[in-house]
Amino acid sequence: MNMFLHELKAYRKSTIIWTFSLVALVVFFLSMYPTFSKDVESFKKVMEGFPEPVRKALGISVDSMSSILGFYSYTFLYLTLCGAIQAMNLGTAIVSKEVREKTADFLLTKPVTRSKVMTSKLLAALTCLIITNAIYLVVASLMASIVKTSDYSYKIFFLLSITLFFVQLIFLSLGVIVSVVASKIKSVLPISLGTVFTFFIIGMFSSSTGDDAIRYITPFKYFDTNYIMKNSSYEVSFIVIEIVFVIVAISASYFVYSKKDVHAV
Repeated sequence: MNMFLHELKAYRKSTIIWTFSLVALVVFFLSMYPTFSKDVESFKKVMEGFPEPVRKALGISVDSMSSILGFYSYTFLYLTLCGAIQAMNLGTAIVSKEVREKTADFLLTKPVTRSKVMTSKLLAALTCLIITNAIYLVVASLMASIVKTSDYSYKIFFLLSITLFFVQLIFLSLGVIVSVVASKIKSVLPISLGTVFTFFIIGMFSSSTGDDAIRYITPFKYFDTNYIMKNSSYEVSFIVIEIVFVIVAISASYFVYSKKDVHAV
């Protein structure tokens, strides 16, 4: 418990910053909706001038943009991008910071197993993401109810919003496996940004080409907003893929970390 609380305290500042950033972004985006909805026809005409692959790459659906759910689903793409960076940062730093800050030998001489160390770190990172998503969901819901111009399905709004957490789980798991496999990570941010933006660009390419096979490569396309709005549910195949990936990545992280040679200072 002490280790969990220590890790939670260590991530406190970054969690506050990322939570505030996501909240500020969703408030900014949704605050534009009333103005946008009044002149939506002009926007549609402008967007129709863009090639269809470009519109798909940017996540713009001209037909649904007039509704608050359609507008939210478009802006949500970029909110997910920020959330993915937060999760990847947490995952990559979870073990590597001990080596980088030269505290690994001190930590591992304590009367606790490596499994308990990893569990405490994972629970702390997961708690940070849960806090971020809980605050984000409350603020986003309040903003949507304030700026709406007509009734909308809160169920769909909720399903769209919690995909942020699901995508974050994937990048958290990916970051953890990277942190235990890499011998030494000097800086977390370049790895996090490089990884997240690579998957984001792959997702944009998948949308522009309409190649469904590429969707299986990038977590940003596991939860298609158009599908969610149309069916009020998720695509089961991608849910299964995420569950399998998270379980395999976390299990592999435990195994590698328990066998890994950690050099003393």
